[in-house]
Amino acid sequence: MIWYILIIGILLPQSLAHPGFFTSIGQMTDLIHTEKDLVTSLKDYIKAEEDKLEQIKKWAEKLDRLTSTATKDPEGFVGHPVNAFKLMKRLNTEWSELENLVLKDMSDGFISNLTIQRQYFPNDEDQVGAAKALLRLQDTYNLDTDTISKGNLPGVKHKSFLTAEDCFELGKVAYTEADYYHTELWMEQALRQLDEGEISTIDKVSVLDYLSYAVYQQGDLDKALVLTKKLLELDPEHQRANGNLKYFEYIMAKEKDVNKSASDDRSDQKTTPKKKGVAVDYLPERQKYEMLCRGEGIKMTPRRQKKLFCRYHDGNRNPKFILAPAKQEDEWDKPRIIRFHDIISDAEIEIVKDLAKPRLSRATVHDPETGKLTTAQYRVSKSAWLSGYENPVVSRINMRIQDLTGLDVSTAEELQKDEPDAFKELGTGNRIATWLFYMSDVSAGGATVFPEVGASVWPKKGTAVFWYNLFASGEGDYSTRHAACPVLVGNKWVSNKWLHERGQEFRRPCTLSELE
Repeated sequence: MIWYILIIGILLPQSLAHPGFFTSIGQMTDLIHTEKDLVTSLKDYIKAEEDKLEQIKKWAEKLDRLTSTATKDPEGFVGHPVNAFKLMKRLNTEWSELENLVLKDMSDGFISNLTIQRQYFPNDEDQVGAAKALLRLQDTYNLDTDTISKGNLPGVKHKSFLTAEDCFELGKVAYTEADYYHTELWMEQALRQLDEGEISTIDKVSVLDYLSYAVYQQGDLDKALVLTKKLLELDPEHQRANGNLKYFEYIMAKEKDVNKSASDDRSDQKTTPKKKGVAVDYLPERQKYEMLCRGEGIKMTPRRQKKLFCRYHDGNRNPKFILAPAKQEDEWDKPRIIRFHDIISDAEIEIVKDLAKPRLSRATVHDPETGKLTTAQYRVSKSAWLSGYENPVVSRINMRIQDLTGLDVSTAEELQKDEPDAFKELGTGNRIATWLFYMSDVSAGGATVFPEVGASVWPKKGTAVFWYNLFASGEGDYSTRHAACPVLVGNKWVSNKWLHERGQEFRRPCTLSELE
């Protein structure tokens, strides 16, 4: 079995029709087609309204000419028997027809289509999830708000801009999560764009209201006071701002009294705004992970680099690869990570994607408290399971992995289990090795990183990487702990094959040393 995961750079009750749109580029593309269909329907509605107004306009112009003539000599006009008859006919019949035309609702088709399509729309959770994903990308790739707002991202094909209102919404999402660091960044960006003259539905008062409180929550009382006064210049009657102003001034006066007897150093320290930054739970391991995602902190020395080679691999004289050996490249030495080039064709990739798309579901992680699988904000991919018997292509890919690794794939995982001891229930032992297909190129981001050793492996369509998770002794190799970086621009398709210990006894015999 092969596990296929669709990963996007980008969380929370889910839409019954398509839960978690924001976690899947594949399903987002369906929304593009849905929106295109709605635009077509809207244009049809506009055309129908224009045709209706054109008919009314012609009727009005005709009657305008007729009444202009009639009002000049009313008696003479109705003295003509034909005019008298037509006047009776118009007022009794034709004006009623005009009334029906004016009252005719041309929006029925559009509203009906909109109602049908609305069941497939993303919900509030999707919008919040997409916003959180953008904030995560900002941190991971060390991007400033102006760069993101102007759409100056590497590898972009379709440049897009954030309005002041968009920046305000991102700030509000962060504020709701008590993430005052990002609240400040995005509210300041919204304020800058408004100061530059951008026309927006939001006003500076609303932005300053959020911004001043976010700054205060981070300990910068002086700046919070300045922002509050700026708000009150725009809206002197703002109730919350007036209350905050009195409170801030009270706190500052109280601190001043307390610090009168303190030393100069302590006074300086007290009046200096607290250093603001990312959340307090920002662990060193996460910093290492993010650096590797950006291509920084890679620990491959030139001396070690010289020992990495490219070669042709025939799978230990496997008949399938003697005449057409696979292309191997050493990606890393310890742990040994090997990349196979041109190992899966575009046609095979499309078949696998077509098989996986209908069954993609949100990827889960094991919750140590409940012992069950659950979704997590840090894992926003979607996955599907495919068995070899479902399609000859999947079976052929499985055999290709077995031929090239020399490992038995018959004991590879066939299902996902909710229990923490799922592998014991399978009776196949632990995961001895990982085979990872890259089934798409990624414009920016999306690396697979190994924080323990400082390694980054970048996606390249049609290639696969392979490494052992266990030493030959069966002990775990913790240097193979890895994580996927969020995709900054583009989308990422990968497929995982986890091979298990059972069946490998004679294919990879254990050694006498625990670390070999």
